[in-house]
Amino acid sequence: MKKICSLTALVLVAACAKGKSDAAPADTAAPVAVAAPTPAAADTGMKMGGMKMDADKSTGGTGVPAGYTGVTDHDDAKITDVKYTANAGSWEIQTGPAHITFAAKDSARGEYKISTTITQLEKPKHPEAFGVFLGGSNLTDPKKVKYGYFIVRGTGEYLIKTRDGEKTSTVVDWTASPKVPKEDASGKATYKLSVHVAPDTVHFMMDGNLVTAVPKSKFPTDGIAGIRVNHNLHVSVTPLEISK
Repeated sequence: MKKICSLTALVLVAACAKGKSDAAPADTAAPVAVAAPTPAAADTGMKMGGMKMDADKSTGGTGVPAGYTGVTDHDDAKITDVKYTANAGSWEIQTGPAHITFAAKDSARGEYKISTTITQLEKPKHPEAFGVFLGGSNLTDPKKVKYGYFIVRGTGEYLIKTRDGEKTSTVVDWTASPKVPKEDASGKATYKLSVHVAPDTVHFMMDGNLVTAVPKSKFPTDGIAGIRVNHNLHVSVTPLEISK
C-alpha cells in the first residue's frame, strides 16, 4: 500500500513539473499584438490605437482656392468641408478634414527654398499641426503619393516625416525647440516656416533660424511643394513661395 501511495505521489509531482515547464515564463507570455503600419497622417487627430478622438468639424466650406488642388488625408473626408477665405494676401483656413493644398506650378528641383507664414488663430481642442510639404509626386493617388513634410504645433514642437503611399515614416519625431513658438493663453502664435534644400542637406528653419537639418538622402525634395493643415484648426496662411 505504501509503495502504491509513493508511486502515485511521484506521478503527481512529475505531472506538476511538466505543467510548469510547458507554461511560458511571465516575461515571455503570449506575444503582445503589434500595431499595423502607421497609416498616412497619423499625426492628425489620430490618437493611440488609431482611434479618432474627435470628429472633423463642419465648416460650411467650399474647398480650396481656384488654381489649387486640395487632397484630404482620408478617403471618407471631403475637401469641400474645408473653408478658405481670402484676406489681404493670405488665406484664413478653417478645417474640417486634414489635408494638403498645392498648385502644380509650385514644383522645384535641385537647390531651392520654400517658405510660408502660418498663424494659429485660436486654440484647438487638442494640439494639431500645420506646416509645409515638398518633394511631392502622385499627390492625388493615395496608393502612390510621395512627399516629405515639416509641421509644427502650438506646444512649441516640430515633426519631420515622409509619406509613401499609405505609410508614413518618421525622420524626426515630435521634438520641443526654443526656435518654435508656443501658443499664448488665447491659443495664438505665428510661425515663419521655411525649408532650404542644399546639395546634400535639407535645412528646416523657423523665423530664419535653423531648427534642424537632415541628410538629403532621407527626405524627398524634387517635386511639388505646398501646405499641410491638420483637422479642426483655424489658421491664417500665406501662399507658399519658392525661391532659388
